[in-house]
Amino acid sequence: MSKEYDVLIIGSGPGGYVAAIRAAQLKLKTALIEREKLGGVCLNWGCIPTKALLKSAEIYEGIKQAKNYGFKVEDISIDFSGIIKRSRRVADANSKGVEFLMRKNEIDVIYGEAQIKQTGLVAVTGRDGKQSDLAAKHIIIATGGRPRSIPGIEIDGDKVISSKEAMILEDQPESMIVIGAGAIGIEFAYLYNMLGAKITIIEMLDSLLPVEDKEITEILGKSFRKIGIKAHTSAKVESLKTTNEGVEVTISTGGATEVLKAEKALMAIGVQGNVENLNLEAAGVKHKCSFITVNEWYETNIKGIYAIGDIIGAPLLAHVASHEGIACVEKIAGLSAHPVDYNSVPGCTYCQPQVASIGFSEDKALEAGYELKIGRFPYSASGKARAIGARDGMVKLIFDKKDGLLLGAHIIGTEATELIAELTVAKALKTTAAELSKIMHAHPTLSEMIMEAAGSAEGQAIHI
Repeated sequence: MSKEYDVLIIGSGPGGYVAAIRAAQLKLKTALIEREKLGGVCLNWGCIPTKALLKSAEIYEGIKQAKNYGFKVEDISIDFSGIIKRSRRVADANSKGVEFLMRKNEIDVIYGEAQIKQTGLVAVTGRDGKQSDLAAKHIIIATGGRPRSIPGIEIDGDKVISSKEAMILEDQPESMIVIGAGAIGIEFAYLYNMLGAKITIIEMLDSLLPVEDKEITEILGKSFRKIGIKAHTSAKVESLKTTNEGVEVTISTGGATEVLKAEKALMAIGVQGNVENLNLEAAGVKHKCSFITVNEWYETNIKGIYAIGDIIGAPLLAHVASHEGIACVEKIAGLSAHPVDYNSVPGCTYCQPQVASIGFSEDKALEAGYELKIGRFPYSASGKARAIGARDGMVKLIFDKKDGLLLGAHIIGTEATELIAELTVAKALKTTAAELSKIMHAHPTLSEMIMEAAGSAEGQAIHI
């Protein structure tokens, strides 16, 4: 036996590495096993590099609109490889940041493939092929997930790509079919549309971003149509075949079929958990449809073995994984931990206009039996939004009519993903519409719209 640990974590994404840091802070002897690169998908192939790519698209969009701000800009061109290289530099810098945090917190990092042999024992096959056994009182599985595909359709990495290939294309595509209108599909649709590709989105459900409030997604749909993105909702992919020119996708909508052609197809229909090669069956750990089953403290059916993050299923978000990791480790350490509130998870989509939300949508709140009072405030009525040329969008706040508590918040527009933080705090602190409407906000700011929307719910909005 080479070493013994209090906590052994398999996977170094935002669930795994955050759990490791918190465990080390609590004086637990901690090791982190990673088969590829520190930071997992989020830092290397997800959240961080995609935001770098999207920032390039935003800047290009801004340059094209320079005339509206009093500038003349000519001969604009896209350096596609430069955009890709910048995003990779950003991702590498963040991964190196995690390396520093591991050293700072004296966490052992072990590179290799892990298999759970039994409770308290993990075998690691290193990059040199050598195997060692590591003992731990507590094992946390944080192996994350990967893009899934429609049965019968292979992601070949060339003409049918996943989000990973979409981040590192060598050449800028002229056209792309995006299958799936969740956050990943929407972000790449916006990105490549801004860079000049002809984009078509296919979504099985009845709207873009189906988990978001319908009023918000209708605004997004109009915005996307305005910039030339086509979307087929309530549409089913019947088949996909590759050709010399690219791909042909046959879809059915309302009983009619249509064949769509493009240079590439991006598969963005969701994520499956990385449960393979962990020896879960032999260890007795239960999992279903590629996701591990856990209790509220992330313990599996086997005592001493836990799972966090994408490997346990939705919501498949980096910040959720981090909070699950902290809650799991604090419970292990014997602290008075608090379970994660899954109805208070902020969700963000970084297209333009941005979309952000927390809590109930209007439909879900009504289904739950609440009587509602709803406040709305449009970006077009905000002095700051007009000043910066960001008139499209809305803040929508949903309150319980009985006690005034915030049930849900939905924003579409510039900086929505930053503005949602105030509403996350408001919901956590059980703030009412009356209270939120009376909190002084600086002028002129976009955040004033939150105060105004709360005032609208109370019949007291000033600027609409």
